[in-house]
Amino acid sequence: MATTQGAATKLLDSLQTDLRALSNEAKRKYPPVKEAAEAGILKIKTLMAKNKEIIPALVACSGEILQPFLLGCDTKNIKIVQICLVSVQKLISYQALSAVAARNVVNMLWSLMECSIEEVKVLQTLLVLLTTSKIVQGDILAKAIVICFRLHFFKDSTTSNTASATVRQVVTIVFERVVAEDKSIQDSEKPIVDMESQKSGNKSAPPTLYPCARDAYLLFQDLCYLVNADQPYWLLGMTEMTRTFGLELLESILNAFPQIFLNHDEFSFLLKERVCPLVIKLFSPSIKYRQGSPAPPSPSPVEKPYFPISMRLLRVVSVLLQKYYSVLVTECEIFLSLLVKFLDGDKPMWQRALALEVLNKISVNPKLLRSICQNYDMKEHSSKVFRDIVNGLGSFIQSLFVTPMPDRSVTQAVTGQNPVQHPSSSNPAMMGNLHVGGGVTPQPAFVYRGIWIPLVQVSPPSTAKPTYLEMLEKTDPPACTIQDGYGMSVAFNCLLDIVKGVSCIITTELETEQEKVEARDRRRKDSNCDGQVDSVIGDDIDAGLRSLWECLVNSSWCGVLPSLALLLDASTDETATESILKSMQVYASLCGKLTLNTPRDAFITSLCKASLPPHYALTVLNIQSTNSASQGAKDKGHKRTSSKDFLSTGIGYSADSGPPEASDGRNQVVAVGTPLPTVLGTQQGPVMLTAKNLQCMRAILSVAHCHGGILGSAWHLVLTTLQHLTWILGLKPASGGSLKAGGASDGPNAVITTAVMAELPVLSAMLSRLFESSQYLDDVALHHLVDALCKLSSESMELAHANREPSLFAVAKLLETGLVNLPRIEILWTPVTGHLLEVCQHSHLRMREWGAEAVTALVRAAMAYKHQPPLHENVRLQAMLLSPLQELTGVGHADIRQKQLECVLQVIQDNGETLEHGWPMVLEVIGDVTNDQGENLIRVAFQSLQLVVNDFLPMMPSQYLQVCVEVSAKFGLQNQELNISLTSIGLLWNIADYLYQNRNKIKVGLEKDASVGESSLKASHLPPSDALWLCVYSKLADLCVDQRPAVRKSAGQTLFSTISAHGSLLEPPTWQTVLWQVLFPVLDKVQKLSGDASTDKTEMAGGNILIHHSRDTAEKQWAETRVLTLAGVARVFNTWRQALKPLGDYPRAWALLLEYIESAALSSSSEVSLAALKSFQEILEIQTPGKKGDSKEGSDSTGTPSIESIGRQKSGSSKSDLSLQGSADDIALWSNAWRVWHSIGIQSTSPPDSNKVHSLPSQAFLTALIQIFPPLFEHIKPRFVSADLQKLCIVLRSAVSVPVSNESSPFLVPSFADNEITSLQESVLTAIDVIQKAIGDGPDSMKCMYPLVFNQLLVFVSFACHPPNYGKIETKVINQTNTTKQERWANFRFSDSSQPEWIAMNYVPFAEKSLNMVVELYKTTATYKAVIEEHVLQNIIKTLQTPLGMKYGCPSQSTWKLSISSLLDVLHIALPVARQHVSDSAFMGMWSELATALEHFLFSQNSTPPTLSIDEFQEHEAIDIEVVQLLREEVLPFPSNIPQPFMALMMSMLNRGSIHSTSTTSFTDTDTGRQLREDFAKACFETLLQFSFITKSVITNEGCLTKMALSALLTRCQEVLKKYVEDEKLSGKCPLPRPRMSEIAFVLKAVGTLLESLKKSRPGNVDCETWRQVISLYPYLVDCTTCTSSQVCKALKEVLQHYQDLLAVPATAIQNS
Repeated sequence: MATTQGAATKLLDSLQTDLRALSNEAKRKYPPVKEAAEAGILKIKTLMAKNKEIIPALVACSGEILQPFLLGCDTKNIKIVQICLVSVQKLISYQALSAVAARNVVNMLWSLMECSIEEVKVLQTLLVLLTTSKIVQGDILAKAIVICFRLHFFKDSTTSNTASATVRQVVTIVFERVVAEDKSIQDSEKPIVDMESQKSGNKSAPPTLYPCARDAYLLFQDLCYLVNADQPYWLLGMTEMTRTFGLELLESILNAFPQIFLNHDEFSFLLKERVCPLVIKLFSPSIKYRQGSPAPPSPSPVEKPYFPISMRLLRVVSVLLQKYYSVLVTECEIFLSLLVKFLDGDKPMWQRALALEVLNKISVNPKLLRSICQNYDMKEHSSKVFRDIVNGLGSFIQSLFVTPMPDRSVTQAVTGQNPVQHPSSSNPAMMGNLHVGGGVTPQPAFVYRGIWIPLVQVSPPSTAKPTYLEMLEKTDPPACTIQDGYGMSVAFNCLLDIVKGVSCIITTELETEQEKVEARDRRRKDSNCDGQVDSVIGDDIDAGLRSLWECLVNSSWCGVLPSLALLLDASTDETATESILKSMQVYASLCGKLTLNTPRDAFITSLCKASLPPHYALTVLNIQSTNSASQGAKDKGHKRTSSKDFLSTGIGYSADSGPPEASDGRNQVVAVGTPLPTVLGTQQGPVMLTAKNLQCMRAILSVAHCHGGILGSAWHLVLTTLQHLTWILGLKPASGGSLKAGGASDGPNAVITTAVMAELPVLSAMLSRLFESSQYLDDVALHHLVDALCKLSSESMELAHANREPSLFAVAKLLETGLVNLPRIEILWTPVTGHLLEVCQHSHLRMREWGAEAVTALVRAAMAYKHQPPLHENVRLQAMLLSPLQELTGVGHADIRQKQLECVLQVIQDNGETLEHGWPMVLEVIGDVTNDQGENLIRVAFQSLQLVVNDFLPMMPSQYLQVCVEVSAKFGLQNQELNISLTSIGLLWNIADYLYQNRNKIKVGLEKDASVGESSLKASHLPPSDALWLCVYSKLADLCVDQRPAVRKSAGQTLFSTISAHGSLLEPPTWQTVLWQVLFPVLDKVQKLSGDASTDKTEMAGGNILIHHSRDTAEKQWAETRVLTLAGVARVFNTWRQALKPLGDYPRAWALLLEYIESAALSSSSEVSLAALKSFQEILEIQTPGKKGDSKEGSDSTGTPSIESIGRQKSGSSKSDLSLQGSADDIALWSNAWRVWHSIGIQSTSPPDSNKVHSLPSQAFLTALIQIFPPLFEHIKPRFVSADLQKLCIVLRSAVSVPVSNESSPFLVPSFADNEITSLQESVLTAIDVIQKAIGDGPDSMKCMYPLVFNQLLVFVSFACHPPNYGKIETKVINQTNTTKQERWANFRFSDSSQPEWIAMNYVPFAEKSLNMVVELYKTTATYKAVIEEHVLQNIIKTLQTPLGMKYGCPSQSTWKLSISSLLDVLHIALPVARQHVSDSAFMGMWSELATALEHFLFSQNSTPPTLSIDEFQEHEAIDIEVVQLLREEVLPFPSNIPQPFMALMMSMLNRGSIHSTSTTSFTDTDTGRQLREDFAKACFETLLQFSFITKSVITNEGCLTKMALSALLTRCQEVLKKYVEDEKLSGKCPLPRPRMSEIAFVLKAVGTLLESLKKSRPGNVDCETWRQVISLYPYLVDCTTCTSSQVCKALKEVLQHYQDLLAVPATAIQNS
């Protein structure tokens, strides 16, 4: 109070001061003023003295105190007026005026206003007056307000602006008084209002209003009138008013005081009756105007909308919509429809921008949106305002991309060119659609079809300040100042806000309702999505609310989706893109919650398309989803017109948007991959993913993760898209179903940027978390997810059927889903495993591999999961979990079976203790092995079998042992993995060993279940244990005829070893069964299969190991088996002979074994035949103790017991039992052996009838065959006769004649330089040697077989020059020039294909050795009668004629040398014998054969080789001289004991050899002298001379021989001399060749010697004819005198000197005459 009192005192002091100043100022000019001032001073002093409460007293006398100041203002003196107004303001500020005084003040101010004095002070005074108190009301208030209005329209800007502000403040004050008034009377009842009288316009306010409210009512009403250009009722005195200012005042009132209009029906009446019609009226130009349309004809021109008016109208509309919607429902419908119309493309851009700003304010108000939808869209016959708003926004956005803004100063350029924008909106970081500048972040924008629209930063809703609605100072449309992209940015924000609003409404109300229904089922959406997911709204929610929510979504999604999809496609800003994606996620979630499947799927589809590259989406996502969306909207009554239906027009689809803009930062390609093939077709070429695609992918992952419970059938869309994206990014399934980066190597053009490579693990983790969250889904939602995965997988399977690479995404995620839902595995086990089993049957490898991986992983995880109750107690669940493994058995693919068996192995290892009821299935799965399954599968199955056998065999009941045997045998019979087959045979051996060690226990068990033996071999007559053994032997026997040689070999060895090791357990009846049901059937099968085996290399069944060429066909492989089987059976026969011999049918078994041996020996396979002979030999040798090779006591080389050891083990066996020799059985066995041997030899060596054969007996076979004979002969020698020898010779000759194949000839055929003979030839000669020794040592009756031996050997000798023919087969004799093995190998490798297939052996060493044997044998048998009578000598000479006659033409030079040497040796022995039997017919033919042989040798038709050295020539000449020497010593001296014709032939031959003239006619040949056998000629000549001239007596025979010799000799000399003379004449000065000169010199010497001999001969021994021939030589000798050779001249001189005695008639001639 003190303060107030002090302030009042201060006021009075100030007033006194002012009055004094006023008095002083007016004392001269204005005396009334002075007087009034002084009176005022006095009044104040009095008031101060009398009153303690100064202010109330001051109010009471305020009129008196105010009077001086009023008078001062009336003076119009500026200074006085200023003093007065200041004082008046002081009084007003202290509320020291009464109502009358206040009225006087207003009137005074009116006067000042009219006089234009101190306008600002006037406004200040008015403002203070109206602000400080409410004393100014009614008409005086109106007058005060008019003063402000009138001053507002003064020309002075200061006054006008101050008045404008004052008016706004005064208007606010008026309405604030109403607010205060309402508060003071808020408890009183409101009177009933009747506004009918106000509708026509009334000067007074409704009587129901209180004073302040009346003032406000009248003020607002007059403002409406003024704006409408009508006269005001209350604001009298108004002279001027603008609509812009009036609209501003209306908007400020409506915006600031909504409670007044909402709480007072009178004011609401003004809204409906004054404001709304006014707004609608003023909107008329804007509604009718069409930008760009032709002007209508006068007189009705369309008024162009005025920007200030339109802008202010929209501000008013904005306020009405936001704050008065509840009382203006109908009017707001009109306003909203107008706003939507203002968005049309034919409206000016500024008008569209204004409408957008208004809509933006609406969109941020969820409650308003809810009301709009509830009051319009939900009404059956009402306009769908909410839908139209959303569609209008969408159409606006689309129109910006379809056509450039018409109001822009510079339009956009064509698509693909640089758009030219206003400087204010150009992108500073863009130039030519390319980023420029380092470190400059490009402006966020939308780019679509070449149109670039920047994204302007719009303030957040909380601080929203529209741009164009705030342009109150603008009078012209801001055509040149509209920033590019502003409209787009506002519309974009509107859409986002609408989405947020709809979401806020539904989410908030839904949570409230759910809390009301049941708190425990409340599932709030967590912003972090930490494991909980949305779920579908239940039926317990209020139906009215649900209908409202559905209406909100149905009315908006058709406009929101295409707009957001278009913006998403065009967005270049990550933040904007994220906002769009979140909005789409929100709407998809809302649709899902409300079970609006069509819009939900549409949003999901749009998200999916946005995440995929352009042109890729339409091939992946079925267009039917779009059509169904449209149809669904129509079914619900929400039509989508073609102009607004984005999905129908196709605008915004990625497929139509063309290539990514270069200016689009988010469209930067970050990954290039290969497209995933689809049912509709595969995109050609690589596809590119942008950063935006990956951002959309993350959005899809977020939707599926956080809202998976509401996706339902849309799971398929989501999963399909994720599948394609992971394919393009190269994410491949890994263990557990997660995806791992597979790198960029999947395609030739695949590129993954570093940033994306770093992000791939994040995406993979998001994918995994998505499916991990399926554990929070309810059962229905989980089934939706599983069904979608199954459907997706089915599509991949369909693609894989077309040989396209499938995606394994669905299968991997089925696995991942199953693994995280193990606690409720029973719910999804059947559908998941059922589909995965279908996948396992697919033909595509990778597809079924992952199907099997998923099935087996699920089984392993389910078996390892700690179920309650435990799995071994829940038999049904265990059976269900293991059933997929069992069903996998029916899959025909080996890789699937491998996965199955790997799983079985794992289950056995990890859960063997709980498999109480699973062992039968395990054995069934393991044992179901077929040959068409791969080795990996069989290997895993075998590991399981090994595990069972090694660890569980002792625990297995005896009746299952046969099952183990059969399963092991199955693994042996499989033909995919050789090692497993071999190991399985080892398992059989282990089982057999187990049977042996546990025979007592097993015997007891089998006796309890005797059916085991019956079921296996039906051997009911056998003991159970023997029956089990027989089962083992039978399975091994089956393996002995397997297709693989190694298996057969191992099985055979195991079979025979098992019989050898455990045969002692068998009873005699069992032995008989083994013999006739196991061993001989095996032999029979092997023989049959061996005969049927293919010779084609492509059909061999050798497994995966490398096979030598000797085993590269089935026939060769079966050959080995046949050999081993035969040897094994024979070994069993010999090992267990003591056990087999007591059997009654042992002889038949022995004979049958020999038949098998014979059959095998005659097989076309060289290996079989050879080995059969070896087995035959082994059997024969075993029967003879003490032979070489049987020295090992106790066992033979095979490890089986020997006969001796068996004999020692058997009690009662005698030594005589060990050998069958000497007994009748022994005789029969050896006779049978000889028969078999001969049969084998004859049949195997018989030449074929055709000249084309594929195979002949091998050298090894023939060698083995012949080598068998010597030991066999030792046993049959006493009964060996000539017929047997003939049989033997036939075999030997045929055997040695067999050629070898061209392929093996380089390794078998010795060269001519080799002196070795082949093993076969050596064996043949050995056999003959054995025979000849036996003949020599045998009785005389055997001597008659010598000629057969000689004949056979001579046949062999003839092979040296003429290799034998083998039937009609064409053979090639090895080339003589190829003397080394290397040369023969080269000749073989590079020989042409036309050469013969067969090569004759090199018989030269063989023939030569045979010849040596002939000579040696003849030396000892020459005098034997049989040898003489059978013309053996003649045969020898006749045989040697060929090599002797060929001489240098022999294949080997050693042949003729050995032949002549052998002949000379034989003749030295034979000629004396022959001379003794000269008259015996046995030698008659021999002489002519001998003469022919000698002549052909000495004068061979084959010329001397030109390469022959001089030493060799001399050596050969010495051999010729030896022949002459033989004649000189053994023939010529005995003419009486030798036939005369033979002697004549010998003399003629000597004559021919005495002079050997060269046959050349060349004068220049200087190297043929070596061909002249001078020594040989001399020897012949000397021999002729020796036996031609007998000096002692005349012998008739000798004389005849001499005459013949002399005549031939002289004739030969004459011919040589004559030819020499002729050649010398022709040669001229050129000397004749040296050989010719040597020849003529020798002839001259020979003539001289002859003349000398003739002179010395006895008279009568030379006839006249001889002398005439001598004399006739003389002319030729004379002609030779021209020769210049000293050698010739010397010889000629000596010859001519001999003719000296012939110049006179010799005395001997006269006497003879």
